Amino acid sequence: MSSARHTELGQFLRSRRERIRPSDIGLPSGPRRRVPGLRRDEVAQLAGASVDYYNELERGAGSQPSEQMIAALARALRLSADERDYLFRLANRPVPVPGGGVPHVHPGMLDLLHRLAPTPAQVITDLHVTLVQNPVAVALLGDHAGFRGTRASFVYRWFTEPDSRRLYPEPDHELQSRAFVADLRAAAARREAKDTEVTSMVRSLLNASREFAALWAGHDVAFRRDDRKRLNHPALGLVEVNCLSLFSEDGRQRLLWFTPAVGTDSTGLFDLLAVIGTQQITEGSESV
Repeated sequence: MSSARHTELGQFLRSRRERIRPSDIGLPSGPRRRVPGLRRDEVAQLAGASVDYYNELERGAGSQPSEQMIAALARALRLSADERDYLFRLANRPVPVPGGGVPHVHPGMLDLLHRLAPTPAQVITDLHVTLVQNPVAVALLGDHAGFRGTRASFVYRWFTEPDSRRLYPEPDHELQSRAFVADLRAAAARREAKDTEVTSMVRSLLNASREFAALWAGHDVAFRRDDRKRLNHPALGLVEVNCLSLFSEDGRQRLLWFTPAVGTDSTGLFDLLAVIGTQQITEGSESV
């Protein structure tokens, strides 16, 4: 990657950062702000990068960012699909193809996610790969953004990694397993027959999990559009929620948001979650 490309990449990142208002992503815009748009440390935190690394990228002195980092920066900066592709080209990385391994969050869903604060919300793919979470969703569900490859799918982890099931009470595991498999079959049917991402995932699950294989053989089909769930929270205990879904036009992405179940004590717990989420995103922020 040439020095000229490094410089152009840094200039583009800065221009996109400066156009975003803090309120667009649920951050306060107080009198201490001395720069337009977001601060560099805020973009770094939203993208899961170190502040020093992001600073180097903007200065045009950084190393060539990975495809995963470019995708994370595109989400943090709320880039359009064209801007995202341009960023990949500046970084001399292959532009992702539709349905590829580095999906771009639908801009409309990303905008809605930020407007839902302080409601827990996240955008996932039809294969239950988490693309982005707001701070309150991280506080409720844990951070699901750090997984790579097949493990990025929560459905895959559900059937292959027992620790992933601690999110749900054990009596609910069978119901969740059935719902996950029926939803995955519906998603697979909606995709093209030659789609290697879903066929590879199903094949891996059939080899790795007898439970999945038995449920898959049942041929149940049903998209998860709304659920009432019980969640185990490490600090707050059992939280009962309604989980609602908004699907993109092609069905590849879903915006999930969570509300406290009526008639339970979860409303008060949600107030605490909002505090936890705010602390997580503002902790360690700089003033410039």
